[in-house]
Amino acid sequence: MTGLVFLIPIALGMGLLGLGAFLWSMRDGQYDDMDGAAARILIEEDEPLEDDA
Repeated sequence: MTGLVFLIPIALGMGLLGLGAFLWSMRDGQYDDMDGAAARILIEEDEPLEDDA
């Protein structure tokens, strides 16, 4: 029973910490452009290597 005295505040603190991190990332603009990151991987900026065969 005394274990709950320690575990409940720790669980609540971790939950509040996770909520704070989520709200910080929302305010920072982490989730603004979800489609751009998916399309950015398809853009090829480097020129291909020439084959010397």
